[in-house]
Amino acid sequence: MASESSRFTSTRSYRRFRSQRRPHSLRTAKTGTLRSSPQGFFEKLPAEVFDFILDYLSAVDASVFSMASKTISDCIMRHMSTSAWRNRRIWQWFDCTSPEAEGSALDHFRRLGLLFKRCTLLLPTKDRLRFSYSVFSQVPCLAMDQCAAFPFCRGFVYYGVFLTTLIAGWDELECHRVFDFICENTNLQRTIEAAVTCRPGACHRLELVVRLFCRGVLLNQWQRRRDSFFWLMCILRPWPIVSQARLLFILFGPLQSDGKIGWQRVRDHVVGQGGLWDLAKAIILLHDHEETKGWRPDNVLSIMDEMMVTPLPWHSENMARLLILCGKNICYNILASKAINGRLSEISRLLIFLILVSEKDGYCMKWAVKMTQQVCQVFSVASEKWSFIQSVENMFSEVTMELYELVMAGNHNGDMDPLQHLCCLLNASAHFHTEIVYMSLRKD
Repeated sequence: MASESSRFTSTRSYRRFRSQRRPHSLRTAKTGTLRSSPQGFFEKLPAEVFDFILDYLSAVDASVFSMASKTISDCIMRHMSTSAWRNRRIWQWFDCTSPEAEGSALDHFRRLGLLFKRCTLLLPTKDRLRFSYSVFSQVPCLAMDQCAAFPFCRGFVYYGVFLTTLIAGWDELECHRVFDFICENTNLQRTIEAAVTCRPGACHRLELVVRLFCRGVLLNQWQRRRDSFFWLMCILRPWPIVSQARLLFILFGPLQSDGKIGWQRVRDHVVGQGGLWDLAKAIILLHDHEETKGWRPDNVLSIMDEMMVTPLPWHSENMARLLILCGKNICYNILASKAINGRLSEISRLLIFLILVSEKDGYCMKWAVKMTQQVCQVFSVASEKWSFIQSVENMFSEVTMELYELVMAGNHNGDMDPLQHLCCLLNASAHFHTEIVYMSLRKD
């Protein structure tokens, strides 16, 4: 009995031991099989259910999910290529035109950029760009001549936010490939060529297309000045100085009341600070950046000289206001260049309107006095300095007579009343000469 009891007890123990290990062994085998699959637990799901899960995920969640494996990433890219996904995640967002909805739309396209950045992470640069463009290329808002809401459509801005997020952190070589890819697939260079070779204002729709596309897609979304300079140089570098001047004005010049580029406005009317500020910032960006291949900061001076006479010379007050907005270094370089070339009449007229703009816009008159003194130092001979001083004073009289004649003729062109304009000039002259006398007496 003892032996039988022992045998019976041993058998129960053996069975209990096997019952404890067997479920554990099966569970380990199942988990290992699933982990070996590229899709993990999603391997057994029907494709329709997996697509439903992807539809449920937000763009940020899908971007994180895409980094699980290359197979998951490929599945997400396949899902993003469907027309249903494009309609829901891209097309309907281009209809957000109200100011209230624009902020949400910008955040949405920023998240889409992150999704495309992560799910195409393992692809070569050209393939990443090709896939991204294939998804967006069917949107009419991104075609330069197909958008029904042009020029009020925000499609270029939305695509610019997406593209900026996608290529953030890429090196210059890859960014050059991005620009080449955009030019190749949008005919950007041909459009620019047509805009800068026709008579200014004649192809006003093309000019607006170039302005809105370049600023919305390539320029306005960058925060760092270095990035803005890189993309602006990509746009300007292929063209000669004359075309660069016209292109810079198309991109950043003031607009007219009808929405066209303000070629006529800067020639016939006075433009305020707000209308010239974007252009001044672009000029400062080009001038202050260090020398690079194919570009010297002094090139911007030639561009400004060309721009201010295209298609006809600007209103003198607009020239002066732009120089003041560009800062003392650019202003002095422009004036000194004219002084070296003996263009006394141009310098004198510009200085008079620098003084007038300083009075009208509330700048310290001491700035205008110092600028006049610095330009005077360009002349090395006493007789040349005397001629320069005489030219400036004679120009004061000439501009005063011009304004007086406008007052007597009763001409009003929509700007400041001629009599008020004349009073501003007289006040500016008084403050300018007062500052000169004060500085002279202080030296003595």
